[in-house]
Amino acid sequence: MLGVFAACSGDEGEASTRGRSTDAAGEAGAGDDKSVSNPLVPSEPAPTLPPSAADAGATPNACAKQTARATRQPVYLEFAFDVSGSMGKGDKPWHDRALKWEPVVAATKAFFADAKSEGFSAALTFFPADDDRCDKASYQAPDVTMQPLPSEAFGQALDAIGEEDWRGGTPTLHVLQGLFDQIESEQAAHPGRYAVVLVTDGYPQDCDDDSIEAVADLVKGRAADIPTYVIGVENPPIDDAPDVTTNLTAVAEAGGTGKAYLIDTGDPTKTTSAFKGTIDAIRSAAVSCRLEIPDAPQGQTFDKQKVSVRYLSGSSENALSYDADCQGSAAWHYDDPAQPRELVLCSETCKVLQDDDRAELVVDFECEPVILL
Repeated sequence: MLGVFAACSGDEGEASTRGRSTDAAGEAGAGDDKSVSNPLVPSEPAPTLPPSAADAGATPNACAKQTARATRQPVYLEFAFDVSGSMGKGDKPWHDRALKWEPVVAATKAFFADAKSEGFSAALTFFPADDDRCDKASYQAPDVTMQPLPSEAFGQALDAIGEEDWRGGTPTLHVLQGLFDQIESEQAAHPGRYAVVLVTDGYPQDCDDDSIEAVADLVKGRAADIPTYVIGVENPPIDDAPDVTTNLTAVAEAGGTGKAYLIDTGDPTKTTSAFKGTIDAIRSAAVSCRLEIPDAPQGQTFDKQKVSVRYLSGSSENALSYDADCQGSAAWHYDDPAQPRELVLCSETCKVLQDDDRAELVVDFECEPVILL
């Protein structure tokens, strides 16, 4: 889980050294042992942190080293889960419950109950609705309300709906409209990073507007703030089974997540494994790379030019350089250089930290300017 800490150093010599962190990071990268897979982690262990200025007998007005925890944006995942007959009704050979519904549900339940999901919250909405399936109002309240993970409530809901009669139609546009309405309501009380996860085995159908283009237009309009991830459950490799998932990539692209995750069916064990891997990848990608700037230590005023950031992983650490244009590696920038409120990790750095369960960031409030703005 990504942790963030803030510190203020009272050693001006140390501050000057950190002021050269961009060069130091570059040199470390050039000399790294090639066996290290994480480009932000050097092969040498982290140096021991210097004693605080208070321990060194500093005066009360000196910049004393202090540490405070900063908050990462909480992550909320809104799941839309397809429960139409094609997931397992058995009316056609490729609508096989044992090949589609059961392995997909097994992996989904495992995700919601997984201890690794701690720190996330999720809600679950089934579609199509029993009544008024083509009305977004049918999806403005989730079947499982937003709650912290891990949770057994999702598995219980999936088991229960699996015992009901199969529903008809795939009102993708309308369920997504309802989910975005849900998110607007949630955001007012619980600000954070929200993302939609669409799990479906087919294209939109049985409503007035069943076009992929309409769905893509909807998610594109929200992608800047609410990305949409798409998991397409393919039909098993049976003669005459139609391709009903390839075009879902257009929805993922419009939703800002690049591609749809298409899950092969036919072998339940492999389907469960592939689906779980996909959910894990989405969980990692959803981790926010925007971090609130910690409060300055007591008695001090925040100075945006006197901040440096370090990345810790286990016993190793490396400096991240300030790069407003994100042209280099191992870099970060402010959300607004004029009036910064957040530290934003550049995309390459973000990806590395999302994949590292041991990742922590240390924010140093320096005694001398280290950033030129």
